[in-house]
Amino acid sequence: MKFFIDTANIEQIKQAEHLGILDGVTTNPSLMAKEGVTGNNNILKHYLKICNLVTGDVSAEVISVDYDGIIKEGEILANLHKQIVVKVPMIPDGIKAIKYFSEKGIKTNCTLIFSSGQALLAAKAGATYVSPFIGRLDDVSTDGLVLIEEIRLIFDNYAFETEILAASIRNPMHIINCAKIGADVMTGPLSAIIALSKHPLTDIGLEKFLADHRKGN
Repeated sequence: MKFFIDTANIEQIKQAEHLGILDGVTTNPSLMAKEGVTGNNNILKHYLKICNLVTGDVSAEVISVDYDGIIKEGEILANLHKQIVVKVPMIPDGIKAIKYFSEKGIKTNCTLIFSSGQALLAAKAGATYVSPFIGRLDDVSTDGLVLIEEIRLIFDNYAFETEILAASIRNPMHIINCAKIGADVMTGPLSAIIALSKHPLTDIGLEKFLADHRKGN
């Protein structure tokens, strides 16, 4: 499973990169705004800064919701850096744009996926990634993990190369469960990634080892 961090925060990206397990970054307009990054030029510069910190894919989202606008923004983003993946919303014009980008060799991430039908359309159009938002489904009393299972089955049935990028990860168990059912990638906050390393028995065991070491010195 690939590990992406879902943030535009430079320090958090650096921390995740220093762990040695980071495979990429996902961002969106909300995450950019949270870091106080506004204005097209500043946003593009911020994407470049992120690309220079990591070696994997960096998803950069378009703002336009019409075909021509998505194409124009997407090409600007794709030309910015070879690591950029153009993040496109799951709408009819978005599907059409993903097909265009696919034919041009531009990587895409189809975002805001909430059904297996949407994921199937994106894969047919040639999306590099589809991003089912499992946390947001959980928020409305729908099991987001079931959606991952459905998409995995469909993609395996037809040997789609599109990768399932589990998004809206809220906690470490989301990551574990997504890994168990075959999500190719997870993207989530640094806190959920770090939490995978923690266990009270590890802390207790380490403290005992250290205490025994101190007794012998």
